[in-house]
Amino acid sequence: MAANSDLKLKATYVPATKKTNKTIVVAHGYHENHGRMASYIRMFHNLGYNVLAPDDRGAGQSQGKYTTFGWLDRLDYVKWIQLVVKKTGQDAQIGLFGVSMGGATVMMTSGERLPRQVKAIIEDCGYDSVENELTYQLKNLFALPKQPLITTASWVARFKVGFDFLHASAAEQLKHNHLPVFFIHGDQDKYVPTKMVYQNYRASQGPKQLWITKKTAHAMSYYNYPHVYRTKTAAFFAKYLN
Repeated sequence: MAANSDLKLKATYVPATKKTNKTIVVAHGYHENHGRMASYIRMFHNLGYNVLAPDDRGAGQSQGKYTTFGWLDRLDYVKWIQLVVKKTGQDAQIGLFGVSMGGATVMMTSGERLPRQVKAIIEDCGYDSVENELTYQLKNLFALPKQPLITTASWVARFKVGFDFLHASAAEQLKHNHLPVFFIHGDQDKYVPTKMVYQNYRASQGPKQLWITKKTAHAMSYYNYPHVYRTKTAAFFAKYLN
């Protein structure tokens, strides 16, 4: 499948073993591609869902030179959702799922005008905004101050890529969201600090659920608690995709 865009974007579609109108759209992390989401794709496939797993701009088989940290990708995901509806029918039921940058991507997508077929979202360890995440990384990894680097980088992004990441906020998008969201985050996340999940959780305006996994680093909740992870995510999507 491919979404309409100035760039040619690719995705892998894995139909359920038994025909269904229920599909999970899976969003990958930074400098990754859909292949790195194999564990999650397999999990949802085994739960009986169709799975659509895009390669974002500049990743995998999709065109593009630059990542947009989920911000422009959110508009691509709206188009992916429309393609799922076209493929599976007007009675389609769709869930969005993402990990790390993918978690931020589906949260950013939540603030758009989505087709009624989108029923629920699960995000795992996504950041609250691109600005906050980059600021945190500058300090944590390189012991560098926020300014002037963040402002300079935003200028470069506007010139090179055509978007201002200072506006790229999952938390702000969630303020426009009324869909159910399940937030997952490790309590020892040193890449996307755990405090960000609370910002996102508070911002979301729909039904919501929060799970902080113990002794868990970034994007390791599934691998540290595979049975509980499967059980909780399966129950959440089963509740709203019915």
